Amino acid sequence: MSLVHQGVLRDALAEVSRFRSELYACLTARGDALFELCDALLCTDGPVRTLVDLALAPEHRRSHGALYGGLNQGRIDVARLRRALTEVPLPRAADGRLVLAVDVSPWLRPNANTSANRAFCHTFGRGGGKHQMVPGWPYSVVAALETGRTSWTAVLDAVRLEPGADVAAVTTVQIREVIERLVTAGQWRPGDPEVLVVLDAGYDAPRIAHLLSDLPVEILGRLRSDRVMRRPTPSREEFHLANPKGGRPPKHGGEFIFGDPTTWNTEQAVTATETRLYGKATAQAWDRLHPQLTHRAAWLDHNGPLPVIEGTVIRLAVEKLPSGGVNRPVWLWWSRIGATEADVDRCWQSFLRRFDIEHTFRLFKQTLGWTKPRLRSSEAADRWTWLVIAAYAQLRIARPLATDLRRPWEKPTEPNKMTPARVRRRFRNLHAKTGSPVGAPKPSRPGPGRPPGSKNRYPAIRHDVGRVLATGEAYSRPSHHKVGTKPRRTG
Repeated sequence: MSLVHQGVLRDALAEVSRFRSELYACLTARGDALFELCDALLCTDGPVRTLVDLALAPEHRRSHGALYGGLNQGRIDVARLRRALTEVPLPRAADGRLVLAVDVSPWLRPNANTSANRAFCHTFGRGGGKHQMVPGWPYSVVAALETGRTSWTAVLDAVRLEPGADVAAVTTVQIREVIERLVTAGQWRPGDPEVLVVLDAGYDAPRIAHLLSDLPVEILGRLRSDRVMRRPTPSREEFHLANPKGGRPPKHGGEFIFGDPTTWNTEQAVTATETRLYGKATAQAWDRLHPQLTHRAAWLDHNGPLPVIEGTVIRLAVEKLPSGGVNRPVWLWWSRIGATEADVDRCWQSFLRRFDIEHTFRLFKQTLGWTKPRLRSSEAADRWTWLVIAAYAQLRIARPLATDLRRPWEKPTEPNKMTPARVRRRFRNLHAKTGSPVGAPKPSRPGPGRPPGSKNRYPAIRHDVGRVLATGEAYSRPSHHKVGTKPRRTG
């Protein structure tokens, strides 16, 4: 083993120990129970099936009552934990740029009628094009992306969307706070490349770019294939040449219809890249295109003239899909103009890396059991969510320390390409080296509980499911829409 490799291992071990100490300081109430619950989540072999099974792990020395008591009555200094997540080493692109991905993942609770703050979450059902709206707790997650093919991301923030919340406004505030913490932690300094924020088709990328125009960020978002953009406003000379009889000058240029190639004209940049799975990938870029805004929906209360948000439209087309499905082009909008061929390649390659966050969501739900607990309060769900994020952060920091502990039927994996599940399988051996600030549990007796034969005189309150409208207001169901009743006729 080289001295350089030994130094990397020592630095990683020191970083894990420092983060664990900072995590314990963030647990301001019932910290011992919450910290041991996080350790049990890291050291349990196999996927988490139920929450109470974590109380059987050797790392959890307390009873199952302390486990639920920590989630229900504990407290976490979320602001301090967010700062701790931004202070650890973060992945960067080849040019040293930070690339962030934002997406919403739901914690579905369709039958939890006694749980408050549920909203209708968009999910995909079985079969092609099966879209469903299921009650649950949607969480907006921000994560830093790595380069190359990987299933690792660095989760930096998570916010539960309240019923009636404006997703674009919440996302804008969330990104702004993350960027400010990155600047405070020294992850971004003046002179560094601007942070690239990648969004999927469900976000209004031009509006988010307009709201974050004062920050060193670039917005890259996916657009629907039926969108229509407008070209820049023609100058007076161009207008008089096209209209010699005069007339009122237009506020916008000609239309750029995604579905009509006759309106595209000549692109400003074209690139072609050979890929292993998709064949030849061709990217075309058109400069200075903007959406034509109207005083509706999100811009209803905007004072003054509506802004012109110019950017670059990128069309990505590939020769084939690995699944053999229908090959449709992908349309992207970048919040900068004057794109070069290098910028075009960087944008569409960063957008493909956005799907790495889906691997993180699948690990959270299928391995770490993020959505397995049947918690009643949304505050307890938030605490459990932050414990899962803290556990995942320890796995990412401890990646250089873990060796492959594979099953006999599994293929060997290189140390630098181990998946989060493989690192978690080895974390129990690292747990003794990192140390634990938790004190020993004190012996106690369980409470008497409810006397036998007595009835519950305080039934749980039932809550309706909130719905988010386009205006950002909460939807209230009319009384005549209740099951078993009909609207009363008058007259």
